Amino acid sequence: MFTIGSGETKTTGRHRADRVAWLAVPSPARPLEQHVNKPAFIEKRSIDYVPQAERRGKVWHLWPVWFAGDAHLATIATGVVGIALGGNLIWTAIAVLLGCALGTFFMAFHSTQGPQLGLPQMIQSRPQFGYVGALLVWGVALITYVGYNAFNQVLAADTITTLYGGDRAITIQVIGVLAALLAVVGYDLIHRAQRLLAFVLIIGLVIMTVLAPRFEWPASQFNLGDFHRGAFMTQLFAAAAYQLSWSIYVSDYSRYLPKDVGVRASFWWTFVGAFIGGVWTMLIGTFAAAMFPSLELTPAIKAAADTLLPGAGKPLLLASLLGLVTMTTLNFYGASLTLLSVADSLRPIKSTVSKRIGTIVLALVGSTTIALGASDDFAHDFEQFLAILLYLFTPWTAVNLVDFYVVRKGHYSIREIFNPNGLYGRWNWRGLLAYGLGFVSMIPFFSHGLYRGPVAVALGGTDIAMLVGLPVSALVYLLACRSLDVEKEKRQAAEADVGLD
Repeated sequence: MFTIGSGETKTTGRHRADRVAWLAVPSPARPLEQHVNKPAFIEKRSIDYVPQAERRGKVWHLWPVWFAGDAHLATIATGVVGIALGGNLIWTAIAVLLGCALGTFFMAFHSTQGPQLGLPQMIQSRPQFGYVGALLVWGVALITYVGYNAFNQVLAADTITTLYGGDRAITIQVIGVLAALLAVVGYDLIHRAQRLLAFVLIIGLVIMTVLAPRFEWPASQFNLGDFHRGAFMTQLFAAAAYQLSWSIYVSDYSRYLPKDVGVRASFWWTFVGAFIGGVWTMLIGTFAAAMFPSLELTPAIKAAADTLLPGAGKPLLLASLLGLVTMTTLNFYGASLTLLSVADSLRPIKSTVSKRIGTIVLALVGSTTIALGASDDFAHDFEQFLAILLYLFTPWTAVNLVDFYVVRKGHYSIREIFNPNGLYGRWNWRGLLAYGLGFVSMIPFFSHGLYRGPVAVALGGTDIAMLVGLPVSALVYLLACRSLDVEKEKRQAAEADVGLD
């Protein structure tokens, strides 16, 4: 059973004295009624705790968020990697399936943390890494948000200019502004848009899937004996990295759910939506690349759709373009929460709508600047970016999940997470050590354009760094936590959070 700290004892003076950023979290001296915000057009909360009285929504709402979050052009691009490296259709499809299963498995476990803690994903890293130490993973998260959105804006602009012409630079900026405006409105609009978009995208995906067997595929595309290990493993881990990259903000979109929705339900609704959306959409890219290997991504998708159903190319691209815009919205929203978390670590702040809007604008400026200067070799750059994300997120996800499910078992103090001198410390050597050693253990297994480790070279370029980093980070963290008095900390957390709701 996972519970936030609660109990019968009274809060000590030390907890009250240390609590600098106390403003956002209700307490016996600051009654909850003063802080309950009814749903408004523009979301008012950001990194602060969502009280039980403000929780709303149904757990099944998670599947359309993550189905539509995956059903767009960037996901399609991920499915092209194996074909581009010389793999055939059947082995690339298997790699997509296995990679999505691996990455989504860990990602969905993070989703269950939202209803339990009522906090955004990144702020939850403080118990493992410390109030200031968590800046390490937040820096990684910001790279992800801004990098993904730069790619998204480039891909969206290329699609629009391919279909209708126009100025590419202006289109990049317009796409960014539109996505940022949706992020400003916030949580409720994002959920509603994703639900509507999910059903539209399902129709398009079903049509393409039913018609795919009509194409006369060469026998070589289904030859199981034609196995290219490098292409297979690169595609597998590209798919895994793509799905795993959702982990840094997956509970941002479950934190308003009532706490009693259940761990299993939130896991499975997230897993089903993300896994099916990821596999289905990546395979569209795999099939399009196999049908037209000499074409760039957008023309290949259009040509494949038109071949299967004349005139279907434009509607399919437009539908996937809508998904790309809302995914960009998710990234701007997550970047805002992460920037606010960084600011709060440097100097405790009170969350406001204006601060959230300001951080969204900063993220927009960053991604647009990168997008305008991006190279034309999108597919290659995107593949390299996914590989780097896999290296950076693997140790974090291991530490975060082991802490939540094995070490502390969901017992955290919300107030102490916002306390710069509190229960979790400014720097937590356990999480930082586990992350560092986990990352170092992966280096010999890296197989990247920037660096190839000796083990990866011996394996013919096969990159299995994720399979090494996960267990090493988890084991180091578990060993480091043997000196942690979990029961004592649990009592302190309960004491600190008296009257939270």
